[in-house]
Amino acid sequence: MVLEVGNVVRLKKKHPCGSDEWEILRVGADFKLRCCGCGHEVMVKRAMVEKNVKSVKKSL
Repeated sequence: MVLEVGNVVRLKKKHPCGSDEWEILRVGADFKLRCCGCGHEVMVKRAMVEKNVKSVKKSL
């Protein structure tokens, strides 16, 4: 799975704000994600992100 900075990913579980779309801010052993609904930023392990991705939207 190819995930790059700037992509928007849809995850299996929703954030408490109701959004299930996240923008990728940083890629490495951990991913830094920003919720597209409320702007909350989190660091998540690579394995957790790759396991929970439903779809990937390419951004310009």
